[in-house]
Amino acid sequence: MRTSIRTAGVLAALLALGATGCAGGRTTQDFPPPPTDVTSTDPAGTDLAGTDLVDNVRLVAYADCDEMTEGLRRAAARNVTPWGFGDAMFYAARSDVAATAKQAMPEQQSHSTTNTHEAGVDEPDLVKTDGDRVITVTGGVLRVVDARTRKVTGTLRLVAQDQAVDQSWVQAGLLIHGDRALVLFEGGGIIPFGATATARVAPGGPRYVLVDLSGEPRVLGAMTVHGQHVDARQAGSTVRLVVRSQPEIAFPPPKENASERELLEGNREAVLSAPADAWLPSYDVESGNARRTERVGCDRVSHPGRFTGTSMLTVHTIDLAAATPFGSPAPIAVAADGDTVYGTAGSLYVTSNPRWWGAHPIDVAPAPGSSAAAPTAIPGVPPERTEVHRFDVSTPGAPRYVTSGSVPGRLLNQYSLSEYDGHLRVATTSGDEVLGASPGTGESGVYVLDAGTLARTGSVTGLGKGERIYAVRFMDGLGYVVTFRETDPLYALDLRDPAAPKVTGELKITGFSAYLHPAGEGRLVGIGQEASETGRVLGTQISLFDVSDPAAPAVLSRFHREGSGSEAEWDPHAFLYWPATGLAVLPLRNRAGGGMAGSAALALRVGDREITELGVVTHPRPPNRSGFAPADQGIRRSLVIGADLWTVSGSGLKVSDAATLAERAWIPFI
Repeated sequence: MRTSIRTAGVLAALLALGATGCAGGRTTQDFPPPPTDVTSTDPAGTDLAGTDLVDNVRLVAYADCDEMTEGLRRAAARNVTPWGFGDAMFYAARSDVAATAKQAMPEQQSHSTTNTHEAGVDEPDLVKTDGDRVITVTGGVLRVVDARTRKVTGTLRLVAQDQAVDQSWVQAGLLIHGDRALVLFEGGGIIPFGATATARVAPGGPRYVLVDLSGEPRVLGAMTVHGQHVDARQAGSTVRLVVRSQPEIAFPPPKENASERELLEGNREAVLSAPADAWLPSYDVESGNARRTERVGCDRVSHPGRFTGTSMLTVHTIDLAAATPFGSPAPIAVAADGDTVYGTAGSLYVTSNPRWWGAHPIDVAPAPGSSAAAPTAIPGVPPERTEVHRFDVSTPGAPRYVTSGSVPGRLLNQYSLSEYDGHLRVATTSGDEVLGASPGTGESGVYVLDAGTLARTGSVTGLGKGERIYAVRFMDGLGYVVTFRETDPLYALDLRDPAAPKVTGELKITGFSAYLHPAGEGRLVGIGQEASETGRVLGTQISLFDVSDPAAPAVLSRFHREGSGSEAEWDPHAFLYWPATGLAVLPLRNRAGGGMAGSAALALRVGDREITELGVVTHPRPPNRSGFAPADQGIRRSLVIGADLWTVSGSGLKVSDAATLAERAWIPFI
């Protein structure tokens, strides 16, 4: 699960919540600072708890195992339903929560890297390169290709052959450090190569496989966990994996003609008598011929001030350079919900909105000096809020918890967050596309928080009345927010004064941008869809914006391909921008017969004032084969190595001239 969705990954920073002394009280050595008052005040002295302003949400470690069990029981009993812990208790996977994009690369770099949000913080993807090798994982097979000879030098099947067709739909990603690769199988039920379906190893959850690339690729070890994969981040050789799980409680079988009240009472009794192990996540570690099952200890569990007890977030730390990377240090579990992770070189932010599925429009008071009217909250319904937790990751070892807070509304994805000059900027939408909201009641805002306390410094609200956020990009002291329902307002924001952020300009055009990427000084590229004046989408649109004057953003050029869509709209990993030549590449699929037919990589040249088409790259169509999943899902990624453009699909790799797109090599995945 990526929430990209989806965001896009969750609570990697909660490694800071280490706890000790489960059985005999606790010490403060690995704990956050002693908890303080959960309320705070803004500069005007307004009480922030329970209002639209930012309030502190402290994270607390349990004193001992008994306290943990009792606290989780009570919280889960309040949130269990007559049908147990249903899917509604978890965040839905959203296609618009995607991984984010990185600032322009230095021109002297000879090869591109994964398009990520921040420099120095890598994200999993299906292809990686160090300039000498191209490493891919498709259909359960890892391949290593020599970039100079354009030959496959190593192949390693990680999924059983008879499962390869079905497993081609399973999300898999790569993280690389030196001669080690971590393959992340995000879905459950992976059958390792060499095992049989009747002898499935480990629980049916995400599986993480460590591979040695120094010679012929070989497996060094693996870890399989109970739960759902959320996301992963890598800094240096350290990878942090985040998994969400729900309590393993055996609810009584429903009796015939039992009322919902009777079902609910039975489930509550089961929750209140469940042991601690019901909540403590387990995982299997494999190394050589040995396999052991581990469980997170209750001394490693913390909780926020408010939590449902229906989910647990576990953070595993893996050092790809260590001799024994799995299980050391011990994983951390947090009784919390979460959906978005944003990281810089020194900070890691985790956000969550555990009530989003039942939220209603929030009662947002106008910011000082603002004339914006506030939506009316429905009495008795908790407002929709996003909780924010900050962790210090500037030094080696486990992160250090710093502080927490919250803002009104909910995020789109990690692009909605940005740390700059000691402050965190957060863009949210309130009152749109949530249960109980009236159509067209949404509006958005940007909140500026002090990074040290997460208390609000300033805000600007009332953006896009009746619309929701489709894209956000923060660049230094400026910000850009796209909202959409029928037309696409691009708002330019001046955030240089944290106490007085303001809208400086607005541009209204048809269609919308779902992803924004910097393209040189004063330039911004938008990837999205053209749309009619009534909001009906018409096909992929790439726009070049002039944002050199924050008071007057303008469109310089637009490229529209009718009846098409691109994965880059929801997953920026699919977008390549090479600043040395202005080359921009994105996968494109044409809609046909109500579905998607045909795949190509569209190559564009982004100049200072216009976008021109360089051409398209296509791959040979693979032979048809039986099975639920197709043999190929089209071109997915592109990368640059020297003067070559490499494109990646489930069928193989094509090498083209980066200037002319002339074919240089085809490397099939046989």
